[in-house]
Amino acid sequence: MLRCRGRLSIYEAQGKFQLLVDAAEPAGAGELQLAFEQLKARLQSEGLFDAARKRPLPFLPRVIGVVTSPSGAAIRDIVQVIRRRFPSRILLAPAAVQGDEAPAEIVRALGRLAEQEDVDVIILGRGGGSIEDLWAFNDERVARAIAACPKPVVSAVGHEIDFTIADFVAD
Repeated sequence: MLRCRGRLSIYEAQGKFQLLVDAAEPAGAGELQLAFEQLKARLQSEGLFDAARKRPLPFLPRVIGVVTSPSGAAIRDIVQVIRRRFPSRILLAPAAVQGDEAPAEIVRALGRLAEQEDVDVIILGRGGGSIEDLWAFNDERVARAIAACPKPVVSAVGHEIDFTIADFVAD
């Protein structure tokens, strides 16, 4: 989607309106996609996506921290999969996963779980959605909190076709 600035005129030969565009810029999802690509390039150049800085995941974690909404479907799915695969204690740090307040809440929740000595790994999760719905996981504060977290972080955001900055920074 583009936001265009220009003027309307009439093409007299055919009696049709035409838009003479002076400037165009991405808008809506296009604007967000551009912001995503710019942040991705910057963080990649800083080394936040480098395999060398990734922490190893524990083979059989005893305590798994989860950052997500306590009322969404994602927490139910995460709990089901963990219980089916191996017995682990789950420690939920609730956070909004959408909206303006979500990035700050996610950062605080990551921090709370990072301080828990017995947490072996942290899952950052939410279900799928549009680029706008997942935007909190494309926030620079969230990316830097994941990179700084002393515990390994697994990104479980969106569906297989969804990619966020959190996915690239996570372990």
